[in-house]
Amino acid sequence: MKRFIMAIFLLALLAHSSQSLFAQTITLRLGHVGFPGSLFAITTDEYAKRANAALAGKVDIKVFHSSQLGSDEQMMRGIKVGAPEMVAPSTVMSTVDAKFGVFEMPYLIVSRAHMKKVAENKQVQDQLFGGLPSKGIRVLAVWENGFRHITNNVKPIVKPEDLKGIKLRVPGGVWRVKMFKDYGANPSPMPLAEVYSALQSGVMDGQENPFPQIASAKFQEVQKFLSLSGHVYTPAYLVVGEEAWAKLPKDVQGTLSKIASDIGDFARSEGERLDKELMSKLVPPMKVNEVDKEAFIKGSVAVYQEFGKEVAGGTDLIKLVQSLR
Repeated sequence: MKRFIMAIFLLALLAHSSQSLFAQTITLRLGHVGFPGSLFAITTDEYAKRANAALAGKVDIKVFHSSQLGSDEQMMRGIKVGAPEMVAPSTVMSTVDAKFGVFEMPYLIVSRAHMKKVAENKQVQDQLFGGLPSKGIRVLAVWENGFRHITNNVKPIVKPEDLKGIKLRVPGGVWRVKMFKDYGANPSPMPLAEVYSALQSGVMDGQENPFPQIASAKFQEVQKFLSLSGHVYTPAYLVVGEEAWAKLPKDVQGTLSKIASDIGDFARSEGERLDKELMSKLVPPMKVNEVDKEAFIKGSVAVYQEFGKEVAGGTDLIKLVQSLR
């Protein structure tokens, strides 16, 4: 009997050892559209470095930059079926759930300290993130894309009316298009990977992005004017497919979530650093000017009103975000 019990014990031990020996590291692909040197690249690389160190042998996050896995729209469709498992999107989230359009409201976010309060507010999190798992995705954290500014090849932009007729590339967000139409521009969504050639060829006159995106994409090579509008602060998000997430052990989920949350402060700090450092790379060759922000704020009233009417709970969400300033 003792030999039988010992044999069973040894078999169980061997089975456990075999499972440990042959257990495979889980590979998670993390895609984004940013170029090397962009804030997207800096934050996703830092996240992968920290997560891979903490979960060595369990998880290996591989980062794919520069739209290698597709545009934001393509990756956000693919993530629901695990291709890829993770994405770091920004404006495109308003096409997933209309409430994310709150971050397309001009001059709503006034500082990074304000954004930190918004990102960490439980009411905001519940309203924006609560229904996403049923749509096949999950937001692990809010990072940064940054304060956006306008570049173009026509003239300096000081007031909204200066944008009249300008062909302006914008990301795939409904409210960004509406905002610039209200200003008088001719906005067109276009994947980031196509923008340089569009500006170079004259298909587009201009675009709008944070400094790190402008510099890493080298738009300063094909643009004449940089107008410091700061018209929108766009967050970035770490998004994981719900199907891929459900397959991960609970301890792995916890570690990935904790590190993702920690990266939020890192992203905002890096964004602030880059905003200070990159001006010398952008000006020259571009000529820089300040804008009349009061004129832009007045010109933005309609898009706020429309968001409040079209998006359920939109007005209350705007008020909540404003209350956290």
